[in-house]
Amino acid sequence: MRVDYRSVFPAAVTAMAGLEQAVQSSSLEAELLELVKLRASQINGCGYCVDMHTKDATNMGVENQRLHLVVAWKEAPVYSPRERAALAWCEALTMLPSSGAPDDVYEQVAAQFDPEEIVALTLAIVAINGWNRFAVGLRALVGNYVPRAAPATTAP
Repeated sequence: MRVDYRSVFPAAVTAMAGLEQAVQSSSLEAELLELVKLRASQINGCGYCVDMHTKDATNMGVENQRLHLVVAWKEAPVYSPRERAALAWCEALTMLPSSGAPDDVYEQVAAQFDPEEIVALTLAIVAINGWNRFAVGLRALVGNYVPRAAPATTAP
């Protein structure tokens, strides 16, 4: 690791965690958010975050096929129209200099998400792109992420 950003400047991690808390307070589905985080991390070449979000998604019960195919989501029939719109928006915003966030992609998002969800989804994409830049730029160690505990289920 080039710089241990968590210990050198904890306020940065606190600020980024605030973005995550705002997204978590939204009505967006946890599985959709993990797919978006995974896709942005793939685009940005962030091994640490790909490892993290693959493990977290697996831990919450996302099917392996859906995780393996997110890199080729446009061709894969395993994603809902809502997930497809979110993944398209993720790609457009992650590759903003070349995409310009086109109107047709926004129209797909607007057809699937209400205005508050659009803002929350956009914030989720902003946050994962920020985390990717910390992890790639400062060389977070890949492979040592331990996923959070799986959600508890209640017995019938």
